[in-house]
Amino acid sequence: MNFFPLSGLLLLVCSLTEWLQCNGEPSGIKVPLKNDIGIPSRLPRAAGEAGRRQSINFMDMIDNLRGKSGQGYYVEMTIGTPPQKLNILVDTGSSNFAVGAAAHPFLKRYYRRNLSNTYRDLRKSVYVPYTQGKWEGELGTDIVCVPHGPNVSVRANIAAITESDKFFINGSNWEGILGLAYAEIARPDENLEPFFDSLVKQTQVPNIFSLQLCGSGFSLNDSDSMSSVGGSMTEKFPDGFWLGEQLVCWQVGTTPWHIFPTISLYLMGEATNQSFQITILPQQYLRPVEDVATSQDDCYKFAISQSTTGTVMGAVIMEGFYVVFDRAHKRIGFAVSTCHVHDEFRSATVEGPFFSTNMEDCGYNIPQTDESTLMTIAYVMAAICALFMLPLCLMVFQWRCFRCLRREHDDFADDISLLK
Repeated sequence: MNFFPLSGLLLLVCSLTEWLQCNGEPSGIKVPLKNDIGIPSRLPRAAGEAGRRQSINFMDMIDNLRGKSGQGYYVEMTIGTPPQKLNILVDTGSSNFAVGAAAHPFLKRYYRRNLSNTYRDLRKSVYVPYTQGKWEGELGTDIVCVPHGPNVSVRANIAAITESDKFFINGSNWEGILGLAYAEIARPDENLEPFFDSLVKQTQVPNIFSLQLCGSGFSLNDSDSMSSVGGSMTEKFPDGFWLGEQLVCWQVGTTPWHIFPTISLYLMGEATNQSFQITILPQQYLRPVEDVATSQDDCYKFAISQSTTGTVMGAVIMEGFYVVFDRAHKRIGFAVSTCHVHDEFRSATVEGPFFSTNMEDCGYNIPQTDESTLMTIAYVMAAICALFMLPLCLMVFQWRCFRCLRREHDDFADDISLLK
C-alpha cells in the first residue's frame, strides 16, 4: 500500500459520486475492526442511548452500494425515531449530510422531520452549491444509522433540503448526500460537524475508511482484439469529444482500446524524497453512455475535463484501485484493486516507491517573493513615470505663461481703446 500525504485539510478532493459495484472483495465504506491492531470489535451506541453496545458484523458492509454510473452510488441509511429509510449518495468531495425534506418530482420518498421524535431544529439555514446543481435547506440534528455499515446510532447534523436546482437526478433512486470530507469545507461554516466526525466522536470507530471502486471490467478475447485492429491508426475524433461535448461509438465488441494510451500520475510518498506512480487505463477515462447506445453500438464519453481550481482525483482514477482514506493522518493510500478494469495486455498499476534527492517537481512549491526585486521594479517604474510627466509639466507651465501674457496684452489694448 502506497500512501499519498494530504498537505492540508482541504485537499480531500476525490469527488466519488460515481462509486461502482464489484464482485468479490467488499466494496463501499468499510471500517477496519481488527482486534490485532487494538481496535475493539464492539462499539458503543451514540451518547444518550443508554450506553448500549452493539457488535459489528463486517460482512454486513459487503456489497452495500447501489446505483449506476453517471447517476451516483448510494448507501441505505435510517434517520429519525421511528427510523425512516432513505438512500444517500456517498461523496468524499463534500462535507454536508443533507436529505430531501420536501416533495420533489424526482423523489419517491423524503425525510419527514415532523414524524421524528428525536429531531432537533437548529434554526439555521444553509446553502450549498456544487459543480453541477445546488440546494438550500434548514439545519437540524437527528439519530442516524447505517444498517449495512457500522451498526451504531449517531446524533448527527442534517440539512433538510427544502429547495434545489439540478441536484436530484430522475431515476437515480437516492434522496440525499453524505459528505465524508473534513469540516473545513462544510457549509455554512467549519463549525458544522460532518457526519463522519460525529461517528468518530460518539463511537470507537477509528477515523479511517476504505473503499474499492470497481468498473464494469473488460476482458478481451483474441477475436475481439483482432477485429479492432483494421483501420485503428486512422481513427479521428471531433474536437467536441475531447471537451466532453460529443460521444464516439463503435460496434459492440470492436472498441479499439489499444489506440488509447494509459495515463500515469506521480504522487509524493510519505517521505520527502519519495514518490510512487499510479497508472489508469482508457477503460477508466472513457465512460460508457448507456442512454444513447443501441444494441449494435457502444458509445463513450471522454471523462477528463479541465478545471480552474486544481486537479480533482475522482472516480475515473479511483476505479482501478483499493483506496484507504486515513483521515486521522491526512493521507490517502493506493493499492491495485482485485476487480480493477483491464484488458488482455494492460492493467491499472501502482509502482514504487521511487526515491530521488530532488522532489520539487512532485509538489506545488509556493514561490518566494524577493522584496529587493520588487523595490527595484518600483523605482524603475517611478523613474519611467517621472520621464513621462516632466515634458507634460513643462508643456502645462508654458501654456499657463502664454495665457497670462496674452491676457495682459489684451487688457492693455482695451485700455488704449477707451482713451480714444
